[in-house]
Amino acid sequence: MNNYGTSVVVAARLDRLPLSRFHYKLLTINGCAWAFDAFDVGLVTFIATALIQAWHLSPAQVGILLSSGLLGMMAGAFLSGPAADRFGRKAVFQWTMLLFSAASLACAFAWDFTSLICFRFLVGVGLGGETPVVTALMGEFIPAKDRGKVQGLLNTFWAVGWLAAAALSYFIIPGIQDGWRWAFAIGALPALYIWVVRRKLPESPRWLALQGRDKEALAIVDQIEAEVAKTSKIPPVTEASMAAVSVAGKGSIGTLFSPQYWRTTLMLWLLWFLGMFGYYGLFAWLPSLLVKAGHSMVKSFLYVVIMQLAYIPNQILCAYGMDKFGRKRLLTANLLLAGVATVLFGWALGYGALEISQVVLLGVLTSFFVSGVWGITYTYTPELYPTSVRVTGTSMAATWSRLGSMMAPLVIGYALNFIGVTGAIAIVAGAFILAGIAVAILGRETQGRGLQ
Repeated sequence: MNNYGTSVVVAARLDRLPLSRFHYKLLTINGCAWAFDAFDVGLVTFIATALIQAWHLSPAQVGILLSSGLLGMMAGAFLSGPAADRFGRKAVFQWTMLLFSAASLACAFAWDFTSLICFRFLVGVGLGGETPVVTALMGEFIPAKDRGKVQGLLNTFWAVGWLAAAALSYFIIPGIQDGWRWAFAIGALPALYIWVVRRKLPESPRWLALQGRDKEALAIVDQIEAEVAKTSKIPPVTEASMAAVSVAGKGSIGTLFSPQYWRTTLMLWLLWFLGMFGYYGLFAWLPSLLVKAGHSMVKSFLYVVIMQLAYIPNQILCAYGMDKFGRKRLLTANLLLAGVATVLFGWALGYGALEISQVVLLGVLTSFFVSGVWGITYTYTPELYPTSVRVTGTSMAATWSRLGSMMAPLVIGYALNFIGVTGAIAIVAGAFILAGIAVAILGRETQGRGLQ
């Protein structure tokens, strides 16, 4: 076994570990950060509804407000990938979390629309930078046979964060003077979580080995094995398991367009752009659409909370289903079904022919399938690239997602004026369906494969 390099040794040792308390501890640490991210994304959709009344914002201004943070997320996603592949996952994780927490606090003290837009852009830079790092870092610790399940469970924390934002908005924003300011202030609390990340989260040993920091990488693997051994029996590293690991050398952005990866890159860019266009085109406007339909702000927030509850069941189903049925098949199915459900939901919203309970039920169905899309996508994407460009590849795909999410509130906002609610939501449905076709044609399966 001495003939193998450190990167091979690290990968083989990590992949043969049984799932243990150590892995679930990492899931909790990364999951809490994931929930904080979702909390902020969800929070601004409710605050926008409140600001329509407080600041008398026009639909165009609401679109700009929602898109400003998404523009920042695009910039953050573009920058964080190369930074994490060069300086380490953990360092970028901490700095991006600090940035979005500080900027969220600044939003609470915004004195006019322009200042709020600027602060929201900075929030987006931090948030967009953190997201691809969290998914890639988590995946680099999880054994191949369990990665779908654990990464899928990570995405259930997104639902928890979004629900927390909806619940806070329901109780705080309508009931307190300048409640939206207090909501932004609460969104700054993740800054305190940086100390947990610094103390409890190790750097990726796969990344350390690739940088030639062999002693640090092996020391972390030794610590992980010692912790896992307290509760589980660890199988030996065999010659066959070492030989099965192939490790790519250092790469660059150009690797994403090499003959081996260009189809993957094209598929992911389409998936993330269209998928996020659909997600933000629907959910960023949802509270405002319900208010526009004649429901009070409080009732509209409550309806959105109910719809978001559907996020959790399908996240769990997909988490366990990915390792059994594969990523590509489940992702394609969820995208196509999300498109169909969105068409029905848009018709119900636009024509008002159904009772509100039936409209909410269709919203729950739509939310159910959309949640599956992202539970799988965040697992699937980092698996498609080698360690040398994993976060770069993930962040480039996320950059396209931020372009889609930035365009969605603007496009849907203008579409509402010209073709109405049903027509605007049909655009969202089309985005989900096109993304499903792209995955079906260009995607490849990663079920059970090692990350190297």
